[in-house]
Amino acid sequence: MKFSLIYEAQTIDATRAGDRRIFDETVEQALLAEQMGFDVIWCVEHTALTNYSHMSAPETVLAFLAGKTSRIHLGHGVVCLPPAMNHPVKVAERIATLDLLSHGRLHFGVGKGGTQQESGTFGYDLATLNPQIDEAMYLIPKIMTQDEIEHDGVYVKIPRRPIHPKPYQDPHPPMYLACTNSDTLARAGGRGMGALVLGFGGPDDVAKKNQVYRTAWNQRRAEDQVGFRPNQHLAALCPTIVLEDGRQARRIGIKGQRYFMESLAHWYTGAPRPDPAQWSDDITAHDASGKDVIRTSFASEKVEVDFSDPTMMLLNPNHAYGTVDDCIGYVQRLIDAGADEILFICQMGSVPQWAQLETLKNIGTHVIPHFRKQGAKQAA
Repeated sequence: MKFSLIYEAQTIDATRAGDRRIFDETVEQALLAEQMGFDVIWCVEHTALTNYSHMSAPETVLAFLAGKTSRIHLGHGVVCLPPAMNHPVKVAERIATLDLLSHGRLHFGVGKGGTQQESGTFGYDLATLNPQIDEAMYLIPKIMTQDEIEHDGVYVKIPRRPIHPKPYQDPHPPMYLACTNSDTLARAGGRGMGALVLGFGGPDDVAKKNQVYRTAWNQRRAEDQVGFRPNQHLAALCPTIVLEDGRQARRIGIKGQRYFMESLAHWYTGAPRPDPAQWSDDITAHDASGKDVIRTSFASEKVEVDFSDPTMMLLNPNHAYGTVDDCIGYVQRLIDAGADEILFICQMGSVPQWAQLETLKNIGTHVIPHFRKQGAKQAA
């Protein structure tokens, strides 16, 4: 099992000062994560999505972290491959260079980006991008492994050229695909790529996605392989706040998740921008039976669920919000559902830095060692 962190650079403050703060906080957390035994720092790539994600240059963030760390791995989760956004030659050069500088600590995910807001920035229609992404993802590992490349494709034309450098890892870093639905999971499995399951659906949803992915993997054909390093690996998102005060952790985590979902809805569907200043902090309560429940709303939908209810899918607040024991229990459910890697996310809009740092310390001190010991016993 791997235990990792994923960053959107999500912020409620879109000013210059807010940008400085969110990147300073990301670096502080990444350095702590290396000390606490986390395995990978993943960074997304988004453009023109104010508040939802200011992580528009993950290659720069990861290179900066590579120079400040020595052990923790670094992941593109993912590089967006529309050619005008990231030309395949430049992607291959950047991936190989960072892999060399980090001494083989790089992981390479690919995707297309999720919104017309982003695609339109570079002159594309989101609905037409899949063939271009496919051409680029097959081409890039060839660039990283061949002495010279020549390509006369539909969307990319490259005259014969030597492209340098070549990556540290032989033949190239492990490759992943961003997966949000059954089609992309089947594509990842069928092409021999790792799957980054970037959704809030919870363990039951992960189990369904895992079945799709493993079935496609087992039925894959050699001619469909992307790159030259098959990578059977499913990483699952785990929204997390872990504090000594479990109710406080749930309150902070659910409010952060609400910000995440409403800012996402703003750019994906045109819903209003989230305004956490108008939200009550009192989102946990006891129902008539005395059970601890959440009372809040996501966009226009009112939500009341107890923490054992796994059925809310994207609106499901049944995540690793709470105490160390709550987190261990939830992570175990993700492992049982088929996850090979846990992608903890705590940098969600309104979540304060102190709560994120305490969460990382609690995971590193208690949660990761719990599963490391469990894995050692199973291996023995």
